[in-house]
Amino acid sequence: MKSILALFALSLLTAVSATAAEVNTLTDAQTGKGWRLLFNGKDLTGWRTYREGGTIGEAWIVKDGILIKQGKVRGGDMMTTEAFGDFDLNWEWKIATNGNNGIKYFITRERKSPIGHEYQMLDDNGHPDGKKGEARKSAGFYDVLPAAKDKLLKKPGAWNHSRIFVRGDHVEHWLNGSKVLEYDCGSDEVLKAVQDSKFKKVKDFGRKTSGHLLLTDHGNECHFKNIRIREFK
Repeated sequence: MKSILALFALSLLTAVSATAAEVNTLTDAQTGKGWRLLFNGKDLTGWRTYREGGTIGEAWIVKDGILIKQGKVRGGDMMTTEAFGDFDLNWEWKIATNGNNGIKYFITRERKSPIGHEYQMLDDNGHPDGKKGEARKSAGFYDVLPAAKDKLLKKPGAWNHSRIFVRGDHVEHWLNGSKVLEYDCGSDEVLKAVQDSKFKKVKDFGRKTSGHLLLTDHGNECHFKNIRIREFK
């Protein structure tokens, strides 16, 4: 019996190790097209706090190749050390039941706080934000523009694939293989929607800028893997 249990434990450990090795990797073809990883699957290299010299909170951990924002433990937001202008960002994520998280982009030091455009990640049916308007739901431009109503959002606990594409003033949000929102920074549509949002007093909000990417901490559990980006020069 002990030998059987030992073999089972070894096979389970091997499976976990294999799974960890499979994520957060790039093919030669992807590398050739300019893709690179923003999360190496091992540690938080390449990430920092918004505040200069701050320490990333204990809520952010790496386990078996997965970046985890733990629930019930506040760790603060976590931001890339690099800033980006035109880019194609892809990542996979899963949210806990009733959970809330987001990826912000166009984060700058000039605003003195981590305010930017945000791709919302939410349990649309379980979190209170889902009842405050379509622009508060998953894959939307948070509090400004909603994602398509027929989007395919998987249930809490299941992996979603998301994408933010930015080139010039044009921005696209994708969810599980489908484009669910597109807008042009500085357009009449965007600036009007900003005036109806919580960001109406933020200078130049809704206009294009280069900036950092930021993972939010709203106190809920969220998992990430395969965070990769390619830049357009």
